[in-house]
Amino acid sequence: MTILVSIDDTDNPGSRGTGRLARAIADTLSAAYPIYGITRHQLYVHPDIPYTSHNSCAVIHVETNGNADPDRIFATVQQVMLADFVEGSDPGVAVALKDQVTPPLIAFGRDAKCLILTQDKARTLAKNLNIRLKGLGGTEDGVIGAMAGLGLAANLNDGRFIQRGRIRNLFGPCTVQQLIAAGVDEVCNLDGETITSGIVLIEEQKSPKPCPVNGRTVLFVEDRDGVLTAVKRD
Repeated sequence: MTILVSIDDTDNPGSRGTGRLARAIADTLSAAYPIYGITRHQLYVHPDIPYTSHNSCAVIHVETNGNADPDRIFATVQQVMLADFVEGSDPGVAVALKDQVTPPLIAFGRDAKCLILTQDKARTLAKNLNIRLKGLGGTEDGVIGAMAGLGLAANLNDGRFIQRGRIRNLFGPCTVQQLIAAGVDEVCNLDGETITSGIVLIEEQKSPKPCPVNGRTVLFVEDRDGVLTAVKRD
């Protein structure tokens, strides 16, 4: 059984980002449950939508043995978030079993990538689907992105991983074999060709950011003057 923990609007321009907070939450939860990974999902960038830098949310994929208590996870996540609350942020958190992510919630997530949505819409959807949703300060606008994150993350076919396996331990140029050993399922170029060997250049001081594609972890690369270079995709 997979439980999804989605957070949004947890930072301000001078603070740590939502991704870092998501990793802290995952570290806490990992004491009791295996963590499959953390995904980042791009939401709509529009002048009428307040956001800090890129308007993205983060989702932690928690693997359980079927006996996990979602209410306990929800409470634990709130404790971590409130202990690291940033003034000027408008955080929201949503927790759901993967099975609770039905077509209306998937549609809500897709809409959040291209439309302006409301808290009322997010809260009504959460109530009807019996999904745990809460705003933790400020305007609480983060409940919109938190709900959207659930819809986008459930099928492992949107966004990119900011934590998966041991990929965060890789920096600088690395071999395809190192990437596979760290948790990447496949390295391929944008023409659809699978890359099985060679050196991949990673953005300086950054770890690779593979994408979930049909449930697989795929790192996309492109040839830049004869050098395989990792590319980020939303």
